[in-house]
Amino acid sequence: MAKIKITQVRSIIKRPRDQKDTMKALRLTKMNKTVEHEATPQILGMVNKVQHMVKVEYI
Repeated sequence: MAKIKITQVRSIIKRPRDQKDTMKALRLTKMNKTVEHEATPQILGMVNKVQHMVKVEYI
């Protein structure tokens, strides 16, 4: 399965609770933090929900 690299580029301050929870589920807690995940439909759905706050690279 493909992997994706997700980097937080915007703050979660003043964002709705569901977007904050999604970022926490993706293990993104600080600015410019990068995590790797498998590109499953669940992860891609979470990334789509917070796409305005993250940068995605396919590995």
